[in-house]
Amino acid sequence: MCECMCKHAHMATNLSIDPELLDKALQVSGEKTKKAAVTQALVEFIAKRERTRVKELFGQLDWDSDYDYKKERSR
Repeated sequence: MCECMCKHAHMATNLSIDPELLDKALQVSGEKTKKAAVTQALVEFIAKRERTRVKELFGQLDWDSDYDYKKERSR
């Protein structure tokens, strides 16, 4: 049912998570459920890793100082 509403497939997963870590995650996240706390932790973990990959590109890309991004917006 969820797949037709949010277009994502969800699966039930059994994980053995350290109870102290899970309690701490629940506490610092402000979420009301363990599922919500774990989901938020995964979202933040992924975002952090993706930012790290972007930072690794700094200094590796050629920059065109003549490029006018404002001119490109008006097309």
